[in-house]
This record gives sequence, structure tokens and C-alpha cells, in this order.
Amino acid sequence: MYKTHETSFILRSSDCDVNGCWRPGAILEALQEAAGAHSELLGCGRDELLRQNAVWVVSRMELHMNRYPAIGEKITIVTFPMPVRLCFFPRYYVLTDEHGEMIGKAGSLWLLMDVHTRKMLPPGNVAKLIPDNKDLSVPMNLPATVGALQGEEFVTSYHPVYTDLDTNHHVNNTKYVDWLCNTLGTDCMIRQEPESIIINYNHEVLADSEVVLRRIMKEEQYRLIGYVQDSVAFEIGGMLRKRQ
Repeated sequence: MYKTHETSFILRSSDCDVNGCWRPGAILEALQEAAGAHSELLGCGRDELLRQNAVWVVSRMELHMNRYPAIGEKITIVTFPMPVRLCFFPRYYVLTDEHGEMIGKAGSLWLLMDVHTRKMLPPGNVAKLIPDNKDLSVPMNLPATVGALQGEEFVTSYHPVYTDLDTNHHVNNTKYVDWLCNTLGTDCMIRQEPESIIINYNHEVLADSEVVLRRIMKEEQYRLIGYVQDSVAFEIGGMLRKRQ
């Protein structure tokens, strides 16, 4: 059984931001693709789940970056799942550079969703396809809950556009990080970079939604809350540091 999955690639300019470094949203895209590729090998990839009227959706994600690599660097991602917890499928990621140095790590919690009812499904037979990885060491704890924060506020509204949506017909989980970076602003992102990003996905955001974005800053801490019809759809929190 494929206990872990490893993929390597060279960072392209399209993966990077104005600083020439790996864009946070592109990092989450790479993690998503690695998880998808491993799921295919395990027999629970997208096509197989669709035959069961199900899809994978992420419930929580937490990313920590030691440094953000630049265009042309070779990156390796190793990902592996851990035993199912209730309805949640934990999955971890370790990111290294061409010298084998760890540049980042991430943890995620995934769920199964019915494509017709849009409701969560029990693990069922999919849980039997997850390898027994109890012998593996995890790089971090399970993804955390975004904490409360009081500070400077910025509020705006946003309507999802074509490039925000994915094949599940909702805003892709990676796009919320793009929204975070955009609300932090170009000046901030040129001077600083997210050391940590914690995302709690409460419910999906569809194409016709109006999303009220409330960004809060306090020194190096940030929090972004997305409301749809006064209900919290997602929360993002973490720490910024001076760009290296």
C-alpha cells in the first residue's frame, strides 16, 4: 500500500508573487494536488468518489513556512494520511528544498461530501482504503481553531468570480488564501510574509454568494472572517513576519 506520496517540481514564475517567492495560494494548490494524486493511488480519488456521488472537501488547514523559496528552486512535497477520526480524514505534508532542508509543513482535515445534497458523509468504505500509518511521525499537531483577535479592522464585500471556482462548483479552498493576501494589501505583502496560516472552513461558498470580508490586524497577528448572509463561512488566522 502507498503509505506516503512524494512529488517534486521546479517553481515557475506563475507560482510566485511580486517578490519572486512562492505565493501562499500556490502552496495550497500544490498541497491539494499532492493529496489528490495520493488519493488516486489509494483508490479514493475524485473519479472513484464521483461514482459514489461523493467528493473530498477540506475542513481545516494549517501551514507553517520556515522560508518561502524563489523561482527556479526545486521543491519536494511528501504527504501522508493518518487514521480517521470520527468523520475526519487527517493528512500531513512536509515541504523540503533541493538540499533536503524542511522549508514548511502543513496539516489538514478532510471530509466527504455528497455532491447532490451538499451534506457531509460518514467515512464508510473509504476509511478502509487509508493505510495504517500509526508508525509514522507527524510534523505538527492537528490543525488549530482560529482564535479571536481585537485590532485594526478593514471591511469589504466580494463576489466570487470564475477563477475562484473549482469542479465542485464552489470557491476552491486555496482561493481563500488569495483573498487574505489581497486584503492584507500589496504594501504589506512586499514587506511581510505569513509565517503561519490557519484556515477553518465552516461551509462552502457558492458562485452567487456575496461575501463580507472582515480583516483584523494587531501588530504581527491577523484574522480574516468571511460572512455569507451573516453566517461565518470561513476564518483565517496566523502570524506575519518581516520578509526574509
